[in-house]
Amino acid sequence: MNKFSKAIKALGLIIRYPYLLNHIIDNESVWAKYVSKKYNLPNGLPLVAITDLFPDFNETVNPYAYLDGATLPIDIALLKAIASKYKVNNYFEIGTWRGESVANVADIVSDCFSLNLPDNEIYELGKSDDYVKMHRVFSTGLKNVKHLEGNSLYFDFTAYLHQFDMVFIDGDHHYESLVKDTKTAFKLIKDESKIIVWHDYALEPETVRWSVMAGILDACPPEKRGNLYHISNTLCAVYINEKITSEWLKIDTKPKHYFEIMIKSQNFKSS
Repeated sequence: MNKFSKAIKALGLIIRYPYLLNHIIDNESVWAKYVSKKYNLPNGLPLVAITDLFPDFNETVNPYAYLDGATLPIDIALLKAIASKYKVNNYFEIGTWRGESVANVADIVSDCFSLNLPDNEIYELGKSDDYVKMHRVFSTGLKNVKHLEGNSLYFDFTAYLHQFDMVFIDGDHHYESLVKDTKTAFKLIKDESKIIVWHDYALEPETVRWSVMAGILDACPPEKRGNLYHISNTLCAVYINEKITSEWLKIDTKPKHYFEIMIKSQNFKSS
């Protein structure tokens, strides 16, 4: 079948089944070409070695469940390291899930806010009762954590504008949501010297998630795009208003450093 015939067949399938267009639009290779052409970033964001940003990187992650959908331990450790180094007092996150990230940050930061979908909207997505009850399991009851309910696409952030030293985005990772959440994050931070962290910028520490990167870049104020970085060994991108030594991502290279991990189980306290 020649290219013309394939194109006609593909067009016919899309006309008959319009939802197939979503598979084309969401394809990571399409987003990679989009980012490369629009921003000339074929290798992703500049990569900052985590040990350059934190020469004495040494964090304890607790609690952590090691269950599906969890943020990587090193990503949570990164949040804590940023909060410590930059003396974060006010933290806002979009996307609570089990509450592991905000519970860890709450050890360091005095005032934490976490926004998540209301339980009824999660039920409307067809999720089970057990799934809904899993939300906030680690952060409920923490005195310095305020849980907010709402969809970040429509939530009224007016009362929270320009209030935070650090914002963590870990909600819906579709392009449209990333654009909205990123624009919101730049309004939530107190000023341009404060920090934004995006989770799942990468699928793996050495594999860019191009659709997420596109959403970040398209929503980021143009004058601030030069302060976007990927932190090595993590799935996270950050906005930090300072020039940091960086390089371009190269996969399958010999590690420059390694990490020591201690794993200790704890019984969950009965409620």
